[in-house]
Amino acid sequence: MARRTKEEAEKTRARIMASALSLFAKKGYDRTTFNDIAAKLKLTKGAVYWHFESKDALLMAIVDEMFEVFARQIDALKAQSGHGGSELTFVAVADLMVRNASIVVGNTRMAAFFKLMKCQIKWSDTSMAKMRERLLTNERFGPIQAFRDAVINDVRNGRVRKDVDATQVAAVCVAAWDGLVQGQLDHFLQCNLEDTLRKTYSAVWRSMKA
Repeated sequence: MARRTKEEAEKTRARIMASALSLFAKKGYDRTTFNDIAAKLKLTKGAVYWHFESKDALLMAIVDEMFEVFARQIDALKAQSGHGGSELTFVAVADLMVRNASIVVGNTRMAAFFKLMKCQIKWSDTSMAKMRERLLTNERFGPIQAFRDAVINDVRNGRVRKDVDATQVAAVCVAAWDGLVQGQLDHFLQCNLEDTLRKTYSAVWRSMKA
């Protein structure tokens, strides 16, 4: 019975987080209340407070969960490359980012998180802008770091010219990903996202090949 109760609590917690993310993306973080979140799930406000002591705590739980999703993606890629990621290649990281872009625009929850990360939310001593920077530059799973490490590996193995600036390439590749995903979600760009991003990365790869 205790196990069932724990599983039910975990399911309720997950439902609260999903509901909050949806409302944060639609109404805005500041305008969303625990009453809104509870009403969407037909729960009491007290039930929401039982799982999260504050809206800040709820937001941080959502951010941490999504960060873990990105971490698992990069960890899986490093495991495939071998040697703890020391053999990451630009082509492999680019392919992962293309697939990730398709997931973001095709998954309601991921799309909501992407939009949330672009918001100018400030709470406690931090802000969403800092959280976004933490995601992009994280040494373990951030896409900027992954691209940078991959280019350095390619240079070391003779696939890329020695004069290529790995940090600059990483910044350009992530900026392209960010802009194209944003344009797709805003219905501003009428293009095949995956094909356009692959062509963009192919152009970058051709420009730096040895």
